[in-house]
Amino acid sequence: MFMLRNISKRLFGDTSKEAIVEIPQGQLYLVRPRSVKGYSELIFKDAAATIRRTGQDFQYQLVVQRAYEEGEEDLLAEEGEEDGGIEALAGDKDEKTFLLDEGLRFRTDLRQTGEKIFAWVDLSGDVGDLWEFVCDASVKPETAALFERVALQCQYERKFRKSHETATEDDLEALAYSEEPIPDASPIASPGRSPTTAAPPDPVELFPNTTQEKMAKKAAGKGQPAQQEDATAAPPSAAQPKALETLAECVAELHLFDFPSGTFVLQDAKVEATVTEIGNWEYWLHIVGPEREWLGQPIIEDINPVFNYEYKSFIFNHYLDDGSAYSWLLRFKETDDLERFQSGVMQALWEHLNQIKWQKAKDTDREYVLEAFQDLTMDDAPDEEEEEEEEEDFESADEGQRSEHYDEDESEDDVETELKDGHVNSQLAVGYKHDRSFVVRGDKIGVFKHTPENQLEFSTTISNVKTPKGQSFKPNKVMLHAEDANMIMQNLDNPNALYRMDLETGKVVDEWKVHDDIPVKIFAPENKFSQMTQEQTFLGLSGNALYRVDPRLSGNKLVDDQLKQYVTKNAFSAAATTQKGHIAVASEKGDIRLFDRLGINAKTLIPALGDPIIGMDVSADGRWVLATTRTYLLLIDALQKGGKNEGKLGFEKAFAKDDKPIPRRLALTPAHVAQFQHETKAPISFTPARFNTGMDDTETTIITATGPFIVTWSLKKVLASRRDPYSIKRYAEEVKADNFKFGSDKNLIVALPNEVDMVAKRALQRPTRESIATPSRVGAARRSGARGSYLGRNDIVNSPY
Repeated sequence: MFMLRNISKRLFGDTSKEAIVEIPQGQLYLVRPRSVKGYSELIFKDAAATIRRTGQDFQYQLVVQRAYEEGEEDLLAEEGEEDGGIEALAGDKDEKTFLLDEGLRFRTDLRQTGEKIFAWVDLSGDVGDLWEFVCDASVKPETAALFERVALQCQYERKFRKSHETATEDDLEALAYSEEPIPDASPIASPGRSPTTAAPPDPVELFPNTTQEKMAKKAAGKGQPAQQEDATAAPPSAAQPKALETLAECVAELHLFDFPSGTFVLQDAKVEATVTEIGNWEYWLHIVGPEREWLGQPIIEDINPVFNYEYKSFIFNHYLDDGSAYSWLLRFKETDDLERFQSGVMQALWEHLNQIKWQKAKDTDREYVLEAFQDLTMDDAPDEEEEEEEEEDFESADEGQRSEHYDEDESEDDVETELKDGHVNSQLAVGYKHDRSFVVRGDKIGVFKHTPENQLEFSTTISNVKTPKGQSFKPNKVMLHAEDANMIMQNLDNPNALYRMDLETGKVVDEWKVHDDIPVKIFAPENKFSQMTQEQTFLGLSGNALYRVDPRLSGNKLVDDQLKQYVTKNAFSAAATTQKGHIAVASEKGDIRLFDRLGINAKTLIPALGDPIIGMDVSADGRWVLATTRTYLLLIDALQKGGKNEGKLGFEKAFAKDDKPIPRRLALTPAHVAQFQHETKAPISFTPARFNTGMDDTETTIITATGPFIVTWSLKKVLASRRDPYSIKRYAEEVKADNFKFGSDKNLIVALPNEVDMVAKRALQRPTRESIATPSRVGAARRSGARGSYLGRNDIVNSPY
């Protein structure tokens, strides 16, 4: 103790330093045993605790500051810009400050695990709420002891208004609070609860501090009753089919996601979860507790499985016949239990999708599948309680839906959006060379100009699309070509041919017969930016063949010596090219092939997870491959990090057999999926995802859509494994097609069934209960005089589009 007294004396005596003593590494928790918001919340995952002086005598502060990982500050700066101001990074989000006073009831404890804990009362919270700083294992015991002693000395000086040097050991000991123990900051099961009592929610809050909650707090503060939603109740369980084989069986805690509070709530402290085979490539997940049967459901891709090893948890979705969805969480006591259960779930899902026994897959392929589903990082949620919701100056999301019959005298009750021609917008092609977008609707094509103010301006309508022989058809797929002067079209009635429309005349001028026996299922540009040039050739794919199409050839347009045809049915489903013309091809089986050129075998074959791939994109330099399935995206790094081909792309040289690139699986969190379906009653079904694209632009953002939601992923946040990498915007109707404006990641073009919109990326928000539940009506911007780019009936329908 003598040594500590002398050290603290030297520290207090050095007036040149603001900080007196510091714990350099630890975690800050807010523990709320009686709160419906959650038993425990991890505020700062990495933090430092400091005791420092203030500008007044005998006044000292306990300060906990968030510590940044490498590159994290840049991400937060990006978030600040997206949220409308860099000031969002300051203040409470990065630092918590407390006046060292006896009223804090500052106390310490040493866990059996060796962790040193400091705790103090949350004076602004409810009764029983505590702040807890858990020291990192690397903190030396003498450092923690010094911190504790200095805290007592500071409290002594504040209480008696004199130097701590006059204090005796008994004086300091009297200030050490020990009447209440420190609860565990992150318990496996909350103390003092039984499975049948009201249980506290899981520590992870997926919808923190939404505007709805703020309004409820304000209403309660004014004496107005705040409306309380009923807690989410577990639905009845389906009957367990007869099991042929048990693939996994473990004991765990069971939590259910509660929609009103945005938290996982403990339902049963001890359940038995099993994965069984029930025949005909069908598998069953069954969860039963001591007092009731909780859940039974088939294991299919829609369960959206996520395995989190930090929290030893398995999170998944559960669907009822009426389309409603629930999100469940199983928390395991040991990591080994989670590993065994993950193996069982993934074996069941993989066998269901591929109809092949798991044991027949290669060891490397099985490892690849398991690692792809270990991707949910549950970071600390930023404290946004003091942030105000910002209104975009070009968008209003709180007015009623506007009709395409819009005019200045529109009735508030006129919300008709469906036109009488029986067709809806189906496809979107965004110009590369010229600022134009083209929207396909039945046998019509609407042409829209991009203005310098980032608005859409109606240009013209191409009506009654016909073949050169005069047969009307509805284009199934379209692609701009030759400096945006032409549009290549597909007609499902003639699968072995393509059509060229001259966009200056609006007429289909050529029918290109590709091959007598090989159909055209997919077509893609020769390279990433060939649409900026007069390049005439482009890629074509059938279900099991890749080839080049050259419209300048006489007769069939397929180039015979650049055909790669497979004997087996690979069911190719999507393709994309890099700036150098390297090719990525995906299939309905879920595998991805990387080619450096046509006519040869793929350099790299990336194994299938099992889900069909419906869309492909590649970064211009070939580093990143982006695949879309119905319920998730895959982001694959094609750069080789070691071995003899280090520095080469998978397009150029094959990956070693035991070094396949592990994909990053980009999925909405199961709780968000459940919230989406709770609102829309529609399953997740992504549109083909794309990177932002530009000749001199680096890919920074990914865009896709599902139902009425536009979703964008920040590439920086994805690569930093952030918990909140995506933002959303909800429309009143289903999004039919979407893309970035060429050369920018700031503006998105969206085709709804009967509307076309250009929206700024900053109008998208983090997923919250409010942003998921509140549709944005694009017509509202026109009425309010804001800088909206929505095109209504007078702009489109009357034109003759």
